[in-house]
Amino acid sequence: MSLDTSLGVIELTEAICNIESVSGNEKALADAIESVLRGAAHLEVIRDGDAIVARTNLGRARRVVIAGHIDTVPVADNLPVSRRSIEGVDVLWGRGTVDMKAGVAVQLKLAVELDLPNVDVTWVFYDHEEVEASLNGLGRISRNRPELLDGSFAVLCEPSSAQVEGGCNGTMRVEVRTRGVKAHSARPWMGENAVHKAGEVLALLHANVPAEVEVDGLVYRESLNAVLINGGIATNVIPDETVITVNYRFAPSKSESEAFEYLQDFFSGYEIELKDSAAGARPGLDLPEAAAFVEATGSTPKPKYGWTDVARFSALGIPAVNFGPGDPNKAHADDENVPLEQITSAFDALRKWLTA
Repeated sequence: MSLDTSLGVIELTEAICNIESVSGNEKALADAIESVLRGAAHLEVIRDGDAIVARTNLGRARRVVIAGHIDTVPVADNLPVSRRSIEGVDVLWGRGTVDMKAGVAVQLKLAVELDLPNVDVTWVFYDHEEVEASLNGLGRISRNRPELLDGSFAVLCEPSSAQVEGGCNGTMRVEVRTRGVKAHSARPWMGENAVHKAGEVLALLHANVPAEVEVDGLVYRESLNAVLINGGIATNVIPDETVITVNYRFAPSKSESEAFEYLQDFFSGYEIELKDSAAGARPGLDLPEAAAFVEATGSTPKPKYGWTDVARFSALGIPAVNFGPGDPNKAHADDENVPLEQITSAFDALRKWLTA
């Protein structure tokens, strides 16, 4: 399989989408991308598994990183892609058009065409984003070869409707336990009902007013929600334990330890156990690169409430934003589709930023 970057960015998107690359099956697409990049004399190309890193080495004063993942969720009778008109909007319809091969096409075409960008650029095309975090190609590179991701600013081409979404909230999952004493349900006074006690925890959550926290000029709305609850062993036994799983989305100004301390205070008097967490990412909109990027895209920046791989850059001390074609609400949908205009506008904006 081969790719032709002399095609327009929409046609290139079609070609990339039609190379099926469900997580774990990225090799064919990675091979095609690597072949194109190795044909560009101005790029140093490094391969790590099915992740490809391509870099200019022009001696510029600054380096930026532009990244996107090449895998998709499973196909659902939505390949090959097709052009359609939906409510008067011309779109490219099919798996990967939003998440996130339109962004990958923008990256790839620019990587080949821009031999003299105004900053040094590291282009990253990585694998295994749509599966468990331990397999994530960007995470693998950041652990094994972090120097490949060096830069003062990063752009992740995640779908954002071709508007800047800065940084991202962190996420944390904890289990809150209530304890009781088992008894026969015919004699409940002999026990203590842990499920009833769980109502106290749920009442705390229900009454909670999410904080709004300003970080680098963007206001991040936090959230704290029960997402699972489990208790009881039989319908005739008073339960002695209930476990409430709580998800906390916290502003990127908080560290993971600060977020957990907040939850310990919030659930004071209850058992709380940390199950997993991931730090957020500051957008760094006060940096010259970020200001120039916002101007080039003509965006009014918004906060990213969900967690994305920009947090991996933040962990390396690199502020990052999300910017790519496609409505994130259409990611993974059976009718996944991206407006053609967003593909071209994202391409034009990134080109302007890197050449102005």
